[in-house]
Amino acid sequence: MTKMRRLAASGVLLAIALLLIVPSDAQDLSDRAKQIGGKFMCMCGCSQVLTQCNHVGCTTSSGMLKELNQSLASGSSETAVTQMFVQEFGTKVYAEPPKSGFSLVAWTLPSIYLFLGTLLVVFVISRWRKHALEPIAGVRNAAAVPEELLKRARARVARETED
Repeated sequence: MTKMRRLAASGVLLAIALLLIVPSDAQDLSDRAKQIGGKFMCMCGCSQVLTQCNHVGCTTSSGMLKELNQSLASGSSETAVTQMFVQEFGTKVYAEPPKSGFSLVAWTLPSIYLFLGTLLVVFVISRWRKHALEPIAGVRNAAAVPEELLKRARARVARETED
């Protein structure tokens, strides 16, 4: 009877050892799936990245991740998996638009707008400075104002500001 228990215990230990060894490969696959899954959106309508969908019991994200894991386990490349998801869900599955084709416009327009906006601001400021430095027509030099007029103006200011 003790021999039977030893045999059962060693069998259990062997099974536990095998279970501990196998998940290391599965963990690598899962990490790779998480990395690739971060490039896709969950298609349940939550507008979250596939690996970060936090809906309780979201069957869409779990199904997509399972499909991703299975594809990677069967040896499919990242591009093959990407094409599979694009064929199944369309280009809205991308978390960020690809940097090619018409989507390239979405990547370049912010930089173009920033550059054009900077040029516009520089142009407007230079025009303002130019107009500010131009002498105003009809105003004479302050040194040309007669001394008697200045004395009367100073006296008037002094009277009006007295308490």
